[in-house]
Amino acid sequence: MKNSPTVYDQNSPYDSPWTVSHRIKMLVWEYVWMLLCSWTPKPVNAWRLFWLKLFGCTIYGKPFVHQRARIQIPWNLILHDRACLGDRTNAYTLGVIEIFEGATVGQEVYLCTGTHDFNSLAFNLITSKITIHKNVFIGARAFIMPGVTIEENAIIGACSVVTKNVEKNTIVGGNPAKFLKLRTIE
Repeated sequence: MKNSPTVYDQNSPYDSPWTVSHRIKMLVWEYVWMLLCSWTPKPVNAWRLFWLKLFGCTIYGKPFVHQRARIQIPWNLILHDRACLGDRTNAYTLGVIEIFEGATVGQEVYLCTGTHDFNSLAFNLITSKITIHKNVFIGARAFIMPGVTIEENAIIGACSVVTKNVEKNTIVGGNPAKFLKLRTIE
């Protein structure tokens, strides 16, 4: 199941795809996170979730967001109960990222929802949703490309580059990530 990409209207590579009000909101978010959240200790997760929710993040249950996680646009982030964004994870939410129950996104993982239309001289922004299903584990420094869906119970090896959807109960790794073996859950 492939996510439908959104292509933004731009006349040149120097035009912003965002409105002025959108850019102001993004700037305010950046300073709010830096001043009110990025320095907080781990146990103050509820405080970070409060600010994420205030800026439009959709939150179900009690996910965990590390204080040093970077979230570009919180209103494009959907977190379910016990979902975890690890230390220095970069959620580049130009498009929607949805992380389901019990999924763990490890340290310094890059979740990238944006790319460009290389067939256009304007290099228009293209975004596509990333979906991370229940009980997925993404190892440190993995890179997840736009439009990727990672199915339930999958494991992504550290430093992997995931360019295609990952099937349920599989372990993948490498650059580009390839099937390694099935995951047996006892």
